[in-house]
Amino acid sequence: MSSQSAVLEKPSVIMPERLTEPDGSIIEAFQLPTGVESLKELLTDLFTNHWQEITFGPIIQGAAWEMQAKEAPTHIGVLDGYITIAFGAPHFHICIGQHKGMPKNPVPEALAKHRRTSRAELYRQLDRDGAPISWGIRMFNGKNEQQITILLPNPFLSATSEKVLKKPEWSHLALWDALRARWLGLTEPDPIDRSANRFRHG
Repeated sequence: MSSQSAVLEKPSVIMPERLTEPDGSIIEAFQLPTGVESLKELLTDLFTNHWQEITFGPIIQGAAWEMQAKEAPTHIGVLDGYITIAFGAPHFHICIGQHKGMPKNPVPEALAKHRRTSRAELYRQLDRDGAPISWGIRMFNGKNEQQITILLPNPFLSATSEKVLKKPEWSHLALWDALRARWLGLTEPDPIDRSANRFRHG
C-alpha cells in the first residue's frame, strides 16, 4: 500500500451493511471515505501497485465489463474533478471530486453532483450459508449509478484466469486484508473471509 499518505478522512462506518442485490445475492459492504484525496490514493495504489491482480469495469444489470490491464498505468491525474487512469492510449475517467466544467460552459450544480462519487465501498459477496465467495470495491455516483467495480484476487479462482481451484488459496486475500487494514483500521484478518470451503453463487 502507499507509504506516503495525506491526512485523509476516516471512514464513518466500520461494521458492514448487509445488502440484498436485485438477483437475491447478499453483499456485505464496508463504507469508504469519498473525499477526492482518499479516492485518488485508493485508485492510484490499486492501479499502480496491483494492476496485475485486479479485474475492473462497471458491473450493472445486463452488462459486466471485466477488464484486466496489460501494463502499469502510464498516467494517473485529476483534472476538474475527474481522475484519469491511462494505459498508453486506452484510458478511463471517473468523477471523484469537485467538477465545474469549462469557464464559458459551466456544469450545472445538480449535474456535477450527479456525476461525482457519492458512495464507495469494500464489499464481499456471500453464499447461501453466509460465507464470502467474492471480494471487491465498488463506487457509485450521486444518483447511485455504478461507476466501477474492482474485483480483487479470489482464493477460489486461479490468479491468471477464472478457473475454479480444487482447494482455496487463502494467500489471494492479501490485498483484501491490506485494504481492510488501510481503510477500515481492521488490522487482523477476518476469519469469516476464510469460512467457505468451495466457490458457489447464491
